[in-house]
Amino acid sequence: MPSADPERLATLAASAIAREFPTWPGAILESEADLRLPRDMHPCFYGSFDWHSAVHGHWTLARLARCHPQADWAPRVREVLRQRLQPHWLDVERAYLERFERFERPYGLAWLLLLGREIEDAHVLDADAFESLGALIEVSRRNLTVGFTRLPRPIRGGQHSQSAFSLGLALDVAREQGDTEQLHTLEGLAEQWFGDDPALPFHFEPDGYDFLSPALGAADVIRRVRPSDRFTDWLTRALPSASPDHPQHAAFCAWLTPVASPDRSDGKLSHLDGLNLSRAWMLDGVVGSLASDDPRRDVLRSARDAHLGAGIDEGAVAHWAGSHWLASFATYALSRRGAGPAPTWLTP
Repeated sequence: MPSADPERLATLAASAIAREFPTWPGAILESEADLRLPRDMHPCFYGSFDWHSAVHGHWTLARLARCHPQADWAPRVREVLRQRLQPHWLDVERAYLERFERFERPYGLAWLLLLGREIEDAHVLDADAFESLGALIEVSRRNLTVGFTRLPRPIRGGQHSQSAFSLGLALDVAREQGDTEQLHTLEGLAEQWFGDDPALPFHFEPDGYDFLSPALGAADVIRRVRPSDRFTDWLTRALPSASPDHPQHAAFCAWLTPVASPDRSDGKLSHLDGLNLSRAWMLDGVVGSLASDDPRRDVLRSARDAHLGAGIDEGAVAHWAGSHWLASFATYALSRRGAGPAPTWLTP
């Protein structure tokens, strides 16, 4: 993963969102007319290899500008956002999501909600652009919610389709915006999907292509919807060996160690570099939700620090397979976005 230097992260994100090729459009072609160049299909989010990476690349710039508003590079970042998020281009993106309801659901749509929230706080767009972005966000919110409510059960994989991660992002945005109706719906889904989890089979993780942890993802959602005491009870049941006095605690600690990608030029195997960072931020959220005297805090905090340190590795972005998305994961972890909207920069 890249270094923890925010200017370096901004440079990586800005370079990625401006690079049109290589690309993976992920598009449904209903006729020959749909076969177009990426920048024609998605004038805002054509770069970074795929649409969702372009979205969270823009989020990265907005987040970094908020975290470091006085940095000498921050005005350049804000100008990139203004140039890229033009009203008429945002309207093209909205029309696409209106036409293809399932496009980028849930992962890309959840990141788009987070981008809208970050732009709202960063105050970088003029009124017309902000209005167009708001209309795009509303379509994204609707498509994402429809997708969630249609699922008979959650998707527990470790890649883009994972329900827990996207649900967590959507929960944060709904709570921060005071959207009580949406919040009620999402909290109900969190409880329905993960509230009664028995001991989770963490020993099956990670899959060779994972960049998210199914077990920690579930914990990171439930800590968002339960008070500390009820979350503590959930964690005891769902991950019992996290307790230092559990007979399988050594196996839990062996599992919760950083991973390494065997080939960072492989787009799927490079996911493992992101797994270290997502584990770090999920552990950070879990630790912050436990009582100060909980014996699991020290174990989980140490694991968080180890994963964050392993994730900050410049070698991970030497190839475009990592450079097109890992700055976002580093920024999310380092700025503690999952812990709340106000940025607090972690030092690995």
